[in-house]
Amino acid sequence: MTIPAAIYDQPMTRARTITATDTRTPNHVAIIMDGNGRWARKRNLPRVAGHQAGTNNLRRILRACVDQGIKILTLYAFSTENWRRPEDEVNGLMRILEAVIERELDELDRSGVQIRHIGRMERVPAGLQAKIKSAVAQTSHNDRLILNVALNYGGRAEIVDAVRAMLTEGLHPDFIDEDTISRYLYTCGLPDPDLIIRTSGEYRSSNFLIWQGAYSEFYVTDVYWPDFDESELKKAIEQFNKRDRRFGGIAK
Repeated sequence: MTIPAAIYDQPMTRARTITATDTRTPNHVAIIMDGNGRWARKRNLPRVAGHQAGTNNLRRILRACVDQGIKILTLYAFSTENWRRPEDEVNGLMRILEAVIERELDELDRSGVQIRHIGRMERVPAGLQAKIKSAVAQTSHNDRLILNVALNYGGRAEIVDAVRAMLTEGLHPDFIDEDTISRYLYTCGLPDPDLIIRTSGEYRSSNFLIWQGAYSEFYVTDVYWPDFDESELKKAIEQFNKRDRRFGGIAK
């Protein structure tokens, strides 16, 4: 679960400043945090060092989301396909995630962050599973910012799990519609993302929120995730504000 070291420089209690250009802040932002490995390679560092740098970057982004008035942040931390990476890289990343939860959970809780896990628990190391469950339980009462951590997540797997749950409960086909399916997804009860950001310049969704993102605005930047800071987030929101969201409607 990618949570930053030294998460906040100050408490999450100051009032948000509304500016003249702040006309339409996205309620739910999702980020495909890509480019850690390339960031490390450019510096002749091991890939795990890139993952550590990416983890530390979240301090800036969580603070910026609060300042911008974003209420839900969903982060693509580890996909179902990422298990194919070299074993030492995967193990190193899992150790980083476990250590960061242990170190930062209390600060997240005090700051009003509600942590949710979306994805499958199978294959996640037992120690990390226990820490994730503890983090979710401890922060369940918070409402300052909902942080969805997509760990061992895949959009297709999510839909498969939803279908299996509906079949298990014996739902009749006549009672299954889009709203029903949404209620069986990992993100049940949350609005779909308004804006999906992908760092590192890749133009694909990579099996991320493929149901929920049907009408999301996409923003792609060449900046690697460890370097994606407050100013880069502001650029993404400014682009979002310029979009005409028609939700499948006919162009004017």
